[in-house]
Amino acid sequence: MAVVDPNEPGHYPVCPLLTLTGLYCPGCGALRALHALTRADLGAALGLNPLFVLLIPVVAALWARWAVRSWQGRPFATKSPHPAIIWAFLVLLISYGVVRNLPFGDFLAP
Repeated sequence: MAVVDPNEPGHYPVCPLLTLTGLYCPGCGALRALHALTRADLGAALGLNPLFVLLIPVVAALWARWAVRSWQGRPFATKSPHPAIIWAFLVLLISYGVVRNLPFGDFLAP
């Protein structure tokens, strides 16, 4: 069980981008979404940061692959990911960050 609820103000620092500009970054709401997931509240987690929630299975799969390969004594990756994958991920993050700050993207704001 968590000791501190991230929904209560004053326990964690606020996002620097939000403080300086009033705009949400792609990571805003991720800590509260993770807290909601640990409480089995998928709806609240999706409401706080849907991109974070959707990327958790990807990160879990990569971690599992790393763990299995490490246990077998094999390297995790012998080559870097294709540049198109890296660029697509960056475009996704930037697009998500922009859309969640536009009037029609209010549903993405935490």
